[in-house]
Amino acid sequence: MSEVEAQELRRVAGHFPTGVTVVTATHGGRPCGMTVNSFASVSLEPPLVLVCLAHAARAYACVDAAGRFAVNVLAEGQEAVARAFASKVEDKFADVAYRTSPHGSPILDGAHAWLDCEVVARHPGGRTHTIYVARVVALAAGRGHPLVFHAGQYRGLGPATTR
Repeated sequence: MSEVEAQELRRVAGHFPTGVTVVTATHGGRPCGMTVNSFASVSLEPPLVLVCLAHAARAYACVDAAGRFAVNVLAEGQEAVARAFASKVEDKFADVAYRTSPHGSPILDGAHAWLDCEVVARHPGGRTHTIYVARVVALAAGRGHPLVFHAGQYRGLGPATTR
């Protein structure tokens, strides 16, 4: 069986629309964060989610060392926030307003929803990522629509369809 090319996997997987999140943490008194689209709910009992974080991300070591993080589900209109946290910029919080979650992680202003999480397990995700399973300890959601990523572009959801 032949090996799947990384770029072809990215192209084909890009046909699956995903929500856009920014995973944030605080370590050593400094906030850190990165844009992540590999986020999923794992379990309701206990309340568990997972995120996959790239080792190459500037914020990876900070989030890993913190042992806790917040998942900020971005809202429509927050494409600039997604791009800022996906960039190589040193201080990603310079132009982003935030408050601190009940357990100390940054919650981005305007986020569509947020989940405050404590890491319960780490698993290798190939050579390039770590899969974090985390217990949700606090959360909230707002109104409106989330930011979506599909086929290499940020998008809105558009109107809901009914039967």
